[in-house]
Amino acid sequence: MAEISLTLIQTFYQVARHGSFSGAARELNISYQSAANHVRRLEQILKGKLIDSEQGAKRIALTPRGRTLYNLLHPELDIMLERLARLIEAQRSSLRVGMPQATFFYLFPKIMTRFREAFPDMEFAVYERDTVLAELVKNGSLDVCISERYFGDPVVPQRLLGSYHLSLVYPASWGEAPALELIPDWAEGRPFVTYEPGQTLRNLAVDFLGSNGRNIQPVISTSGSSSVKRCVEEGLGFSIIPSWCVGPEDLTLGTKRLVNLPEVRLYFGNAVFLQQHPVVQQLFDDCLHELVGPILDPPRGDALPPL
Repeated sequence: MAEISLTLIQTFYQVARHGSFSGAARELNISYQSAANHVRRLEQILKGKLIDSEQGAKRIALTPRGRTLYNLLHPELDIMLERLARLIEAQRSSLRVGMPQATFFYLFPKIMTRFREAFPDMEFAVYERDTVLAELVKNGSLDVCISERYFGDPVVPQRLLGSYHLSLVYPASWGEAPALELIPDWAEGRPFVTYEPGQTLRNLAVDFLGSNGRNIQPVISTSGSSSVKRCVEEGLGFSIIPSWCVGPEDLTLGTKRLVNLPEVRLYFGNAVFLQQHPVVQQLFDDCLHELVGPILDPPRGDALPPL
């Protein structure tokens, strides 16, 4: 039998408890479709139907097997989750958060100021990286991750904070920026500075610049936007970085906002059993308050792709 995750059990429990997928989705801060997908996956693993629901119906009904499972879980699941949250809070007085280096360097000082007002005695431990964040949450090394990646993993539920544009940056001594549609031609043969292999923003930049079979080979790759930007300031090449990395004080840089590229989404993810934890919720609220509007465009349309 395939492994049954706590997330699938918790979602089924909330669907049965509320009598609807929408009620469970609100309780767990996931999409309606994700709640439905979790229950369907649990049914596949158990090889039996747990819930009857008609297309478009607002309420669901438990099958006999679903009723039996719900009765087994209630109220022990609530007690178990509460005990788990209390145990974690008692054992650890720090919140371990993973995020790309630029996100921490440019965006998080004001967020941490707000967060520390609410939790002055808690250590805010930051792991600056872009890759393997979902795995670090799943193996218990991180509590929260901020990422441009959508994992689609029910063990690490994610909420969309907002989105932002990328910008072309280059030494101002190179002159005026090319028109948006001419940037790939302009870039060919020029020294390209970017992120380490595997990082999300490197992949986006290479795909854009390498359109129509162009050969794009970085001359320098480094771990984060502050290092990339520093190389560009020294005249070592051009790059594509988040627009919020460049301000009016950066007089040695030329810049062009790449509005022809899709916006990059920024997600807030956490260990599933911490979804309702007040410390995690406080950090999420602080991120929304400080980022959405001045830095990020608010979410539009579907907040998350379906799981």
